[in-house]
Amino acid sequence: MEFQDKMLKCIDCGADFVFTAGEQLFFYDKQFKNEPKRCKTCKAKRVSVLGAAPAGATVGRVETRTTCSHCGKETTVPFRPTQGRPVFCRECFSQRRTAATA
Repeated sequence: MEFQDKMLKCIDCGADFVFTAGEQLFFYDKQFKNEPKRCKTCKAKRVSVLGAAPAGATVGRVETRTTCSHCGKETTVPFRPTQGRPVFCRECFSQRRTAATA
């Protein structure tokens, strides 16, 4: 299937913007049914107002207080632990990593 650049009108600001052939191919590959409705500027504004992170952006870091599965020390980890999986403090994690590479 061959795609060609298409001019679309932004529903927020009314400006014309290009829906490129590459973007169309991406939408086709992902099986998206609708064409974009907003230009990149308005889409970025909308994302910032809604509080969602744009693709590729890092979301605020999660810190969870937990107990180390190895030494029992209370620690914080930069993720939400999964039930049934061990969680290690920084020291125990470093020791395990060093032991695994040796």
